[in-house]
Amino acid sequence: MQKILIVEDEAAQRILYKEELGEMGYEIQLAASGEEALEMAKKDRPDLVVLDIMMPGIGGLETLREMLNDNPHIPVIINTAYSHYKENFMSWAAEEYIVKSSDLTQLKEAIKRLLG
Repeated sequence: MQKILIVEDEAAQRILYKEELGEMGYEIQLAASGEEALEMAKKDRPDLVVLDIMMPGIGGLETLREMLNDNPHIPVIINTAYSHYKENFMSWAAEEYIVKSSDLTQLKEAIKRLLG
């Protein structure tokens, strides 16, 4: 079973993603911070990461940089409420950039595309 690491500081969002993406047949791992995500990514080696940008502590773009330094081939989807970070050079390293919505169709389609 393919593993997806969800990195999201909002508890309600983590629960929603776990339920919705779990129903698609993926094993879902949850991290509430960049620091926690980096530890989990090194230990568990997820097949894909869904990463928020605005988080306390280490932000999403720094988390992305660290993850890619450790595993340059890991696919990452940036999933944020802020569209303006798309212009940030570091966000270009992600496979997809999705602005959060109550409709998870775009996120689900990106996951299917990246995990085959």
